[in-house]
Amino acid sequence: MPRGPEACITDAWPGQMAAISKQEYTPLLTGVLRRRVGDSCAARRKSLIKQLHPACKSYKMPQTRPMSYSATSSLASLHATVSPRLRLANMGKLCIAIQAVSPEDLIKRAAAALPESRLLEFRLDSLPKPASALPPVKQFLAAHRDATVIATCRRKQFGGQFTGPLKAELEVLLQAAEAGCQIVDLELESAEGAARRQLDELRANLRSAGAALLISFHDFSRTKDLEQVAERIQAFQPDFVKVVSTARSLANNLAVLKLIEARSRSSEVVAIAMGEEGLLSRVLGPRAGAAFTFASVSDGHEAGSDLATAPGQLTARTMRDLYRVEQLDHATRIFGVAGNPIAHSLSPLMHNAAFRRENVNAILLPLKVHKLSDLITLARELPLAGAAVTMPLKEEILPHLANSDTLTARIGACNTLRTGADGNIYGFNTDVAGVVRPLEKRLKLQGARVAVLGSGGAARAAVFGLVAQGAEVFVVNRTHENAVKLARQAKAKSLKHELFAKSRFDVLINATPCGMAGNKQLLPIEENELSASLVFDMVYNPMETPLLKLAKNRGIATISGLEMFVQQGARQFEIWTGKPAPEAEMMRVVELELRRRG
Repeated sequence: MPRGPEACITDAWPGQMAAISKQEYTPLLTGVLRRRVGDSCAARRKSLIKQLHPACKSYKMPQTRPMSYSATSSLASLHATVSPRLRLANMGKLCIAIQAVSPEDLIKRAAAALPESRLLEFRLDSLPKPASALPPVKQFLAAHRDATVIATCRRKQFGGQFTGPLKAELEVLLQAAEAGCQIVDLELESAEGAARRQLDELRANLRSAGAALLISFHDFSRTKDLEQVAERIQAFQPDFVKVVSTARSLANNLAVLKLIEARSRSSEVVAIAMGEEGLLSRVLGPRAGAAFTFASVSDGHEAGSDLATAPGQLTARTMRDLYRVEQLDHATRIFGVAGNPIAHSLSPLMHNAAFRRENVNAILLPLKVHKLSDLITLARELPLAGAAVTMPLKEEILPHLANSDTLTARIGACNTLRTGADGNIYGFNTDVAGVVRPLEKRLKLQGARVAVLGSGGAARAAVFGLVAQGAEVFVVNRTHENAVKLARQAKAKSLKHELFAKSRFDVLINATPCGMAGNKQLLPIEENELSASLVFDMVYNPMETPLLKLAKNRGIATISGLEMFVQQGARQFEIWTGKPAPEAEMMRVVELELRRRG
């Protein structure tokens, strides 16, 4: 008759059961079942499965990873090193880092952060007197027993703010554990600089307090030698290994994610690349196997810059709501919007809302690109399922495409990438759809007289797209030679400004940056030159541009750049997913965000 899991524990550590108290027995038993500890128990379970399901083959879920375990460990060492992990098994994947100038402010921010995550980091080194915060920390943990807190008191020479010596740091960390903090963070340099006796005492006292030891390393200048750093940390056999670097390229994220994938098979690891370029590592770390990732307190305005404890750190609300960090798995398809600058792009908000609405297991992340080669490396090695690209990448990417649609070839610009099943990158242009679709809803384009102001990338998409629809297109530009060149390429017509002022059109399209937030250029036309039945401004921030205001005051129908932005995004969604885009939802979230930004 098969024996129960209690017998498996007895088999694994014969003669040691007396060392376990009744209070400790239940979590230990749970941990044994969860982590498959003990060869005897595993063998019996395998045998039982074969009896119940003789036709079934064993299968290992791709997200499942074995925990570290030494077959030679005694029960005492198991209790010393595993018990904290067992208690922390359900602590969550998002840790909110909290710094403050006073203990009262620290606790206030911690209480505000709890609804977003029960895993917190208290940056005690941000306080003038770290030890002064421990009594209120103890009260906080007593009141919130389901919260897990990491105590950090990093010294100034290693990237923190604590100015005391190593001995004082160790004392603060131990007192934090005794106050109830379940994990303490000791930087690698302090571990290497401490005497063997100091570390042994710290370990023993942490075990007595039931706290786990995390040893961390931070490089604030680059991403290099991550494996060697991890080996240095592992030499101290901590409960958690934390390696933090600084990303200077998108490819640096690949190195961080590879470290996580390799190390998470045998230990609890946390790895992040700081900086805007390192955003991928923050979001995708748990998906790769990291124990958790970090975020800052949400301040209600999503700026979070004064609350962030590290460069590139995102707010908890952004990590959870926009990037769904705790829901990503190995089946999640990764998309990006690439450019520089890119931080304020609305594409992540729009596409992630669309993915969520249509139940598509995908995420789109902003990618700060310095060189096209960096984007291509990421696309092929991560890999990316696709990407939206901005200028000048729209033209630079063309030689690297395995194939492209007709519009991309004719216009000479590609704004949408898709990675095929063969690993090749294919290009599309959806800017044309952003212009044509809104106009088609309002008038017949065949034979319509359309004036396009500008001769840049946006103007090219409008001119080529409208000519293809049979419209009579006139290109108007301050530098007339540029208008002539574009008109000749697209088989349109060029028009000098003085003739434009005397003409009437069905549609007037502004394809210049005039009117954009932060752009001080004057409108390319005078008020008395606004002679059209419909005015279309490609600028979408602000939503109501000076040109649109002028048109509305004169009773002229208008189309905002917001509609173009959503329509080109909708076409991207269709290319990436093969599904109709939820245009109304995409428009709703973008409009709300633009209004919030003011």
